[in-house]
Amino acid sequence: MLKTTPGQKLPVINKLNSACTFLMLAVIIQFHAWNAIAQNTYCNPMNLDYGYCPIPDFTVQGKHRATADPVIVMFKGDYYLFSTNQWGYWWSPDLSKWNFVSKSFLKPFHKVYDDLCAPAVWIQGDTLLVFGSTYSTNFPVWMSLDPKNNDWKEAVTEFEIGGWDPAFFTDDDGRLYMYNGSSNSYPLYGIEINRKTFEPVGTRRELLLLNDEKYGWQRFGEYSDNTFLDPFLEGAWMTKHNGKYYLQYGAPGTEFSGYADGVAVSDSPLGFFRHQSMPFSYKPGGFARGAGHGATFKDKWDNYWHVSTIAISVKNNFERRLGLWPAGFDSDDVLYCNTAFGDYPHYLPDSKSDHLESRFTGWMLLNYNKPVQVSSSLPGYPANNAVDEDIKTYWSAAGSGDDEWIISDLGAQYVIRAIQINYADQDAEIMGKKEGLYHRYRLLASTDGKKWTVISDKSLSASDTPHDYLELAKPVDARYVKLENIHVPSGKFALSGIRVFGSGRGKTPEAVKGFTVLRTEADKRSAWLKWTSGSDAYAYNIYMGTSPGKLYNCIMVYGSNEYWVKSMDRTVPYYFAIEALNENGRSVLSEIVRVD
Repeated sequence: MLKTTPGQKLPVINKLNSACTFLMLAVIIQFHAWNAIAQNTYCNPMNLDYGYCPIPDFTVQGKHRATADPVIVMFKGDYYLFSTNQWGYWWSPDLSKWNFVSKSFLKPFHKVYDDLCAPAVWIQGDTLLVFGSTYSTNFPVWMSLDPKNNDWKEAVTEFEIGGWDPAFFTDDDGRLYMYNGSSNSYPLYGIEINRKTFEPVGTRRELLLLNDEKYGWQRFGEYSDNTFLDPFLEGAWMTKHNGKYYLQYGAPGTEFSGYADGVAVSDSPLGFFRHQSMPFSYKPGGFARGAGHGATFKDKWDNYWHVSTIAISVKNNFERRLGLWPAGFDSDDVLYCNTAFGDYPHYLPDSKSDHLESRFTGWMLLNYNKPVQVSSSLPGYPANNAVDEDIKTYWSAAGSGDDEWIISDLGAQYVIRAIQINYADQDAEIMGKKEGLYHRYRLLASTDGKKWTVISDKSLSASDTPHDYLELAKPVDARYVKLENIHVPSGKFALSGIRVFGSGRGKTPEAVKGFTVLRTEADKRSAWLKWTSGSDAYAYNIYMGTSPGKLYNCIMVYGSNEYWVKSMDRTVPYYFAIEALNENGRSVLSEIVRVD
């Protein structure tokens, strides 16, 4: 391996005018190739070349990357990902490496900064179709037989049935349905569409309203405590399973950690729909929070997955990312989404699997709230923000040059297996989708903080990687990890998280003691959870559900021994269990506690 001291730089080649220099270039290129392994794992947020927020009125707190409202479909053996305002879409053979295709779906008279908001994507026979949110009738339905090569044409020039947050569903009998709605006043709607002419069949029906008086998770606000605004209902999606129709929807607001996807079930594609008590896609805790307004799809082995929106909402309410979660139906046809350890490394799909069994690798976080050294800090953005497990906070260096760096001290020597680098957009100057952007850096490791070994060199990278995730080809034993900046696309070198994953050689934490759940009589949507802090734990997973065998919702809690749950259905009993986490693994799960 190449080695450097902390201040030493790898050689820079300025002129290729000798055989010696040419050989040096070959060595460096070979080093890059050796380092670029095929990954078997992924880590949320998804590492996509997100465009910068395109809407000028929403950038008063700083320009930033953003997208939301994702749809993934599998078409002709590849996965296609569409999301809000990206001036194009991505395709992938494996849900890991995503290739961007530049394409505007707008007509010249449409607003240029609002490209394909909350898109609908569906398949009819051998054709992929796309439609965007609109209240007008002059937005076309697009179709393609070869989207990988950006070959599109209009299926119809004008579509009579507009609506925000549309979704289309092709039933087993070939009939086509459209669902839409985005409001804190109006319901989700559904209507049948003629699949040949795209004209409406019958009239649009009201299908579903929120009921936050009953379902606590549907309450507005970061802590489900805003009584002044009604919650938003949006982001329809339909999945059919065993003859039943599962209408999925986002609530209560995209900027909140509790942003989730609920589900209502019917025997007919146009209702009557019955709410499931709990949200099925729900991630209110951890580094990357929120799992609302998404889509459920099957992979190449018929395993279900759910892709959805993660909230940042610092520079404005619509600063967001995307997350990918294992999902499925249990033996009772309950739709679930497995978000436990949802922002830790997970295995990519490679075979038929039971997603009730976790795809979590078991690699624990090794540097939560541990010491950090940095080259410089911009006032107001301290170094420890890079290791506080909160995507909403970040450290920023004073500059963007190759003299900026950060060192994370793990506190002890661990086996490092993966590292995630989450960039923040401090003083960015880019608007919209720009191609040709790239991040460049070097990652080094050390056992003593003096002698360093390069573990990943991306000094020649041409990739835009705002949430770069590296599964190491070989595990590395180290105590210190250093990230040296070389280039960021815009603004200063800033990180919302440098996250080091692997395993320790010590004991897993003891089982949680004193786990108590107190459900309030005045508001049975809420309960106070309390437990005894363990000196050997850095975080806790709380599992909850309406059946002792279906604890499908998980809340990760850092640095606390209490939590207010406000997401319950006030009419049914709930069941809770908890586990402790440290660098060496997980404790045994506590006994299940029932509250009526």
